[in-house]
Amino acid sequence: MLWLEGVWFVAGLLALVAGASALVRGASGLALTFGLSPLVVGLTVVAFGTSAPEMAVSTSAVLGGQTDIAVGNVVGSNIFNVLFILGASALIVPLVVHHQLIRQEVPIMLGASLLLLAFGLDGRIALGEGAALLLLMLVYTAFLVTQSRRQTAGSPSEFDDELRPPAAGAWDSSVWAQLGLIAAGLGLLVMGSDWLVGSAVAFARALGVSDLVIGLTIVAAGTSMPEVATSITAALKGERDIAVGNVVGSNTFNILGVVGLSGLVAGPQGLALVPSVLNFDIWVMLAVAFACLPVFVTGREIARWEGAVFLGYYLAYVAYLVLAAQQHAAIETFSAVMLGFVLPLTVVTLVVVWLREP
Repeated sequence: MLWLEGVWFVAGLLALVAGASALVRGASGLALTFGLSPLVVGLTVVAFGTSAPEMAVSTSAVLGGQTDIAVGNVVGSNIFNVLFILGASALIVPLVVHHQLIRQEVPIMLGASLLLLAFGLDGRIALGEGAALLLLMLVYTAFLVTQSRRQTAGSPSEFDDELRPPAAGAWDSSVWAQLGLIAAGLGLLVMGSDWLVGSAVAFARALGVSDLVIGLTIVAAGTSMPEVATSITAALKGERDIAVGNVVGSNTFNILGVVGLSGLVAGPQGLALVPSVLNFDIWVMLAVAFACLPVFVTGREIARWEGAVFLGYYLAYVAYLVLAAQQHAAIETFSAVMLGFVLPLTVVTLVVVWLREP
């Protein structure tokens, strides 16, 4: 019954959010207990923890033979993270963009996106390519740790208010409690990913929608809930660097870490990419990533109107997927309006705003 699958989907989503929260709390406490700086923990443990649902769901999907969900989850999550999360956060309060994001993190995200396209042009992510992506993830992490240790030596950290060692006597101040949180978080992630993928496949079959569309939309949005909670909470609390950095860091991790591990799990046959991903969705992901540069550079902030544009484009993207899945007669008119009017108008507006910046 479809309603029962809906219950399992919600249960899986709640398990993923709870698991990510427990994993981040336990791992952060453990890292801080052993003397790592809050900035290092924020850039690594927290960023990776909020992307743990994507990794759990994609890996589970590959093991279950639903590779379309695995790939769609990553591509869809990256699109959702930028357009929906940054859009919604910017509507709450204009988001300040740190110069390091413009100079370093966004170019790295763009490079990872282009690398994914290059690896996938033959229709699959081979075993060696998955290993290469994971290796780059490890190198990137080591680089962040080394860089942040140099930059924060003797200086305050932007994550000090967000991450502090557990207070003495607190229930999670012991190493055993922190290890327990990590174990519980991982268990919830594995269990939640199984429920979510299973129910998503049932939805797709019952509604006559492909696994790919479900992965690009429902599953992608569901596994991005930790990023939604982190970024919107950070925006409300005024920690606007964290709100933006969390999205950019998670997108990089999704490509290098999640796709890399999924490619390894897929084995010698590799991780298959369906033609529609290569012909459309991955290009949308690239366009969204490149759109970050002019939006971020203009005044070094994401203004409310830019957030509204991001949200509008996400709604348009989902509308296109739904119309295309149903082979609706309006798809050609919709595409013509977007390509012939909306996109050019947006580009011209961004160029004018960029040129008017002092």
